[in-house]
Amino acid sequence: MTATDRSIELINTAAQAAADKLAHDVIAYDVSDVLSITDAFLLASAPNDRQVRAIVDEIEERLQKELGAKPVRREGDRESRWILLDYVDIVVHVQHSEERVFYALERLWKDCPELELPAEAKATRGKAQEHAKLLAAEAEQEPGGEW
Repeated sequence: MTATDRSIELINTAAQAAADKLAHDVIAYDVSDVLSITDAFLLASAPNDRQVRAIVDEIEERLQKELGAKPVRREGDRESRWILLDYVDIVVHVQHSEERVFYALERLWKDCPELELPAEAKATRGKAQEHAKLLAAEAEQEPGGEW
């Protein structure tokens, strides 16, 4: 079994919305062969809680407006470190970069086929690592003395 056309349409719209809000490392997996509860997972991350919320809000808005889809469940709003949107056909995970590294969902689903995403979404790959390097370089340049 493979992801349905509807699932792929939802994934592509959600991935584009995430990329438009500057999500990092957007990737999608077809999990239909190993899970009976959904067809596909979309993973995305952001370096701070505010951006996680912005990405989730944009995904919800675009899926509602463009495809008439509403999530049946939304979890993780309180801390905004990992928000899950369940659309039955797909499940969207938007994580803070630290949670993304710690939970490493890609390792869990690495045997599932990766779904093709829009070019803008694919261009987000490696952004979390670039961001971490930039922060490290900025920290090294700050003067280390007391005021």
